[in-house]
Amino acid sequence: MAIKNARSPAWSVRAAAGRQLAVSDRIDEVAAVLHHLLLDTQDTAVTSQTAEALLARKDTVGLRHVLLARSYAAEPSTADEIQAALACDPDWMTTEGADRLIKQLRELVTDGDDGVRGEAQRILAGIRPREEWARGPDNDTL
Repeated sequence: MAIKNARSPAWSVRAAAGRQLAVSDRIDEVAAVLHHLLLDTQDTAVTSQTAEALLARKDTVGLRHVLLARSYAAEPSTADEIQAALACDPDWMTTEGADRLIKQLRELVTDGDDGVRGEAQRILAGIRPREEWARGPDNDTL
């Protein structure tokens, strides 16, 4: 039913389909539909809700789908929504979440897709090493 709903004219139905498909155990089978929802040309709410649901999985597979869509996003508003989902994931504000993100990104810099690799490298380049952000502004030591 979620696959059928992914083509609904109603943005809210498409967004709900994205959230449902994002938690699928058979995500590889619905990858094309997820990609389409992430790059929804009619409403960025579909994009953001699908991206957030994929990131909520907290696994490399979900992150990979979001990075892949980010690399394909031609519309600035779509790219901005995907970037916002990536930048504002509250899980990454915790030490455990940040460590998981860095580990997953390091894994994805060797991905078979150029776009995924490039997005992973771009995000990693923007993350300061933990040793730097753990220091206070006036401290040179941990």
